[in-house]
Amino acid sequence: MAYEKFELELPLKCGVTLPAFLTYKTLGDPKNPAVMIPTCYTGRIAGTQTAFIGDDDAFSPKKYFVIVVGLLGGSESSSPSNQPAPFDGPNFPKTVYEDNIHAQFKLLKHLGVEKLFCYMGYSMGGQQAYHFATLYPDHVEKIIPMASSAQTSGFNWNFLEGVKSTMKASSDFMANTYTEPVKIGTTAFGRVYSNWALSYEWFKTKAWESAGYKSSEEYILNDWEKRLNTWDARDLLQMAVTWQEGDIAVYHDNDLPKALAAIRAEVLVMPSRTDQYFRWEESVEEVKHLKKGTLAIIESVWGHIAGGGAGTAEDNVWINQTIAEFLAK
Repeated sequence: MAYEKFELELPLKCGVTLPAFLTYKTLGDPKNPAVMIPTCYTGRIAGTQTAFIGDDDAFSPKKYFVIVVGLLGGSESSSPSNQPAPFDGPNFPKTVYEDNIHAQFKLLKHLGVEKLFCYMGYSMGGQQAYHFATLYPDHVEKIIPMASSAQTSGFNWNFLEGVKSTMKASSDFMANTYTEPVKIGTTAFGRVYSNWALSYEWFKTKAWESAGYKSSEEYILNDWEKRLNTWDARDLLQMAVTWQEGDIAVYHDNDLPKALAAIRAEVLVMPSRTDQYFRWEESVEEVKHLKKGTLAIIESVWGHIAGGGAGTAEDNVWINQTIAEFLAK
């Protein structure tokens, strides 16, 4: 499918003005209530939250104008792997969530959308949802952060530092001077990352069998190592840095409860019970401070990725129903 491209001059928080572009697709009638769904870490537009976007799903294009947009650094919008000189490859500047949200807001203006009905995101997408509601409080009615958090915890930050180090230590990364795809590094990256994205319960219950695999090794080889081989190493590192710096508290005197209390949108917080780095306990604390917050924990053994629709069919039915009820309120 051919996607649209929105070009803009984007002043970044780091001080650089980037001749950037956002890659996106739209579904449905622009006259309908608008919903924005961004990509997440190692997520591309084609596979973003597809379990919840469809005629019979919570975000039906028959009912909503759905905008799916690529994350900066995520290989489809401006990224180290696709940006022209002088900001190509290792010269690509640092980007943070604030940069993404300002770019997305300009895209919405371009599309004629004054206010979003809902901003829904999984993982890094959920962090973007929190940032959008913080930076543009008058321009969104509802947000749904799924398997995510308003502030990247120290535990989460260090997990990311570990997988980044795996990449940087690989022989074919060549201290960020590589000119050929980094296969050794991305393979190791995928292997290390997979254990964190799943859960102890996933292995104990042999959940790979429900996904059609004969062994956990077959699943990890195909869904993690081979899939991560399709990514550029610099793009993976770029997104990881954005994720590490996720924190809406910086806009409210580094006070997270204050930042959460300032959010005007209705919020449906949907953590996964077995998520190892976006902990459900954090979500419980977040909802305590949100003025209009609702907590709905995804009871799944599929760890973090349950929030992205990669769990069981039963998981996705429940998630769709929960979202639909929230949207109808």
